[in-house]
Amino acid sequence: MNFPQLLDAVRNNPDSVSIPADWAQGRASFGGLVAALVFEAMRGKLSDARPVRSLAITFVGPAAPGVPIRFEAEVLREGKAVSTLLGRAVQDGQVVTLVQGSFGAGRPSSVEVAAAPAIPMKPLEESAPELPYIKGVTPDFMRHVALRWAIGGLPFSGNSSRQMGGWVRLRYVPQAPLTEAHLLALVDAWPPSLMPHLKQPAAGSTLTWTIEFIQPVASLTTLDWCRYCVETEYARDGYGHAAAALWTAQGELLALSRQTVTVFA
Repeated sequence: MNFPQLLDAVRNNPDSVSIPADWAQGRASFGGLVAALVFEAMRGKLSDARPVRSLAITFVGPAAPGVPIRFEAEVLREGKAVSTLLGRAVQDGQVVTLVQGSFGAGRPSSVEVAAAPAIPMKPLEESAPELPYIKGVTPDFMRHVALRWAIGGLPFSGNSSRQMGGWVRLRYVPQAPLTEAHLLALVDAWPPSLMPHLKQPAAGSTLTWTIEFIQPVASLTTLDWCRYCVETEYARDGYGHAAAALWTAQGELLALSRQTVTVFA
């Protein structure tokens, strides 16, 4: 099942969705996909089309591939402009992912601050070749996502740069409008920002993740490349703290992201 098919699955039957093994990330399903599916369940609970402004995501435990997951969502409060929702992915009776979301309609305001310029990076045609999916080497879900490095080093390369990033888009999907669910996958497709600092393979994962969406979302399709960069701000005792952003190819801001990541090395 490709990304759009899984989104359709959670819309049609949120009580039981099995994520195929080709979306695995080690022993867990790809976190960006799980978060996107919870988000779709949450969006289905809204009474209007107010857009998502931010999501706070906690990966409580690994969501095993091939095992049915129930996607739950509830409206905590629906005000005149802002709705607060809570979403969960539940597997075998245990919460594996928890998402708190704020959805807010726009309002007239005298305050307008432009986004900072996008971080410079090599053009797509000059960046590293597309990272291939290699069975047993790269995560299984990488067959669904295309990455081209332009900043920093690859995982386990011993690169000490604080920054890592490049170009990203989905693979093997039909052309369709890009939504916030797709942006969740594009941002989380990149490895934890501490991985390039290591000189040999080790496990690492996202513990908590906060992402804010720039509304209205720029007019893009699922076939368009986007620009991503993450900066590690601090790391010690097996935990790292990183801030990231995602832009269109032309440098228009799409999302701002913060993650607390863990590394077992």
